[in-house]
Amino acid sequence: MTDILDRLFRQARTHNGWTGQPVTGDMVRALYDLAKWGPTTANSNPARFVFIRSAQAKARLMPHINAGNVDKVAQAPCTVIIAGDTRFYEAYDTLFPSRDMRSVFEGKEALIAETVARSSTLQGAYLIMAARALELDCGPMSGFDAAGVDGEFFPDGRWKVNFLCNIGHGRPEALHPRNPRLDFDKACLDL
Repeated sequence: MTDILDRLFRQARTHNGWTGQPVTGDMVRALYDLAKWGPTTANSNPARFVFIRSAQAKARLMPHINAGNVDKVAQAPCTVIIAGDTRFYEAYDTLFPSRDMRSVFEGKEALIAETVARSSTLQGAYLIMAARALELDCGPMSGFDAAGVDGEFFPDGRWKVNFLCNIGHGRPEALHPRNPRLDFDKACLDL
């Protein structure tokens, strides 16, 4: 148990440098097949994942990456665009067949935006944990032009980028010193 907790949390790091080892199609399918089981608001599952692995797709993404992140993305064998589908409710016949959840969301823009923001972020975190469980390393990041990514990859406006995550086999020598975390008493109330 200690080994998996170390792998998922205590020794997991945000990687910035990558080996040349590829992330295969089978690997990205395995990642999604684990991540999809995490809970979301009313089983909404609004996250959409774009796995950028080809040179052509990487060339489309690079102009929208902030200067400080260009090398990280260029080296990574896979960069995932974690996005949210603003019409996630259209899948409710499949995702929540026992109840008419579509009518709960359809036409309610504020509720849709809140659900997409919260649940696609959760799903992105599940993807990170799935990658770590499968012995891959991650480098989640902001530091990109969201409007540019949306325009390039989601021109119809239905999907909206939330954040990016590089995935692969990290190079330990490229890690920065680990920053501390807040202790329980500074971050929590136990009432």
